[in-house]
Amino acid sequence: MERLQKVLAQAGIASRRKSEEMISSGRVQVNGTVVKELGVKVDPAADEILVDGKPIKNEQTLYLLLHKPKGVITSAKDTKGRKVVADYLPGIKERVYPVGRLDYDTEGLLILTNDGEFAYVMTHPRYHVPRTYRATVKGTPHGKVLEQLAKGVKLDDGMTSPAIVDYHDVNPEKNETVISITIYEGRNRQVRRMFEAVKYPVIRLKRVQFGPLHLGALPRGKFRHLTPGEVEELRKAAMEAEQTSARPADSQSVQKKN
Repeated sequence: MERLQKVLAQAGIASRRKSEEMISSGRVQVNGTVVKELGVKVDPAADEILVDGKPIKNEQTLYLLLHKPKGVITSAKDTKGRKVVADYLPGIKERVYPVGRLDYDTEGLLILTNDGEFAYVMTHPRYHVPRTYRATVKGTPHGKVLEQLAKGVKLDDGMTSPAIVDYHDVNPEKNETVISITIYEGRNRQVRRMFEAVKYPVIRLKRVQFGPLHLGALPRGKFRHLTPGEVEELRKAAMEAEQTSARPADSQSVQKKN
């Protein structure tokens, strides 16, 4: 027996949070009865479960890694006719949705899946799955600026949690610096806002790692299927982070890389 919202999420109907909203609004029936209470347990093999009058189907579970290009919406569709991540998934007939978001101007690692429970674990704040970015900024921030970013900076929605920050590359001719930053939160445009707060605006931003998963050499605009081992590593990383509340306790050391 499983909770109804978990069954809906695993069937690819929606994320667990969205499934809960669907239940509360009376859109779900179990064995002919509308269920509005959360936490009801069902047997997906024996119970008839309908959403908006249609029976749910257990789709093949997919876990994809896309190298999202800049200028693409992290959505399945867009009313303004702009490019969306679904446009870069040829041959994928199942309905998949992004795990978290990358803003329009940010490229890099994006996970997509039809496993709502997996998406919930990967993005819920209680699990603190780390995300690593390469931020190209104007100018060369001195060490104290990076220490400030590592300790946390004040944004309009509160202080950021401690981060891991390092120099990655410096280009004196262009007056640009590439900074590697790992955060443990998923606020809207967080990395860009953090650098704006310390007066070093981001020119380019790329996510290169999500938990133990690396973007690697995957070309821009291409995708691949995650291996079962990679999916298990992601789940394990999230569970370990929850159990240990794994976050940097203090500001991290900042070292210039040659």
